[in-house]
Amino acid sequence: MELISQLLPFVFLIAIMYFVIIRPQQKEVKAKKEMIESLKKGDKVITNGGFIVVVHKVEENFFSVEMNKDTVVKITKDSIAKKYEDEA
Repeated sequence: MELISQLLPFVFLIAIMYFVIIRPQQKEVKAKKEMIESLKKGDKVITNGGFIVVVHKVEENFFSVEMNKDTVVKITKDSIAKKYEDEA
């Protein structure tokens, strides 16, 4: 019985860490993965570098993105920070 009473605070602390830190982080990673998989040609995205670009072509591991009318570059899927939503 004494062993259980000594381990209970540690079990409680691990449970709190799971629900406060680990679980929300897993949800965020899952949501970002779903967002990246749903991107299609013409979507505006923000890169990790802060550029707002338009998806030109979706490839297996990369996106070809249009930075302006003359410049199309390839970036990795991990380089996408979030989808850009116009506020207008």
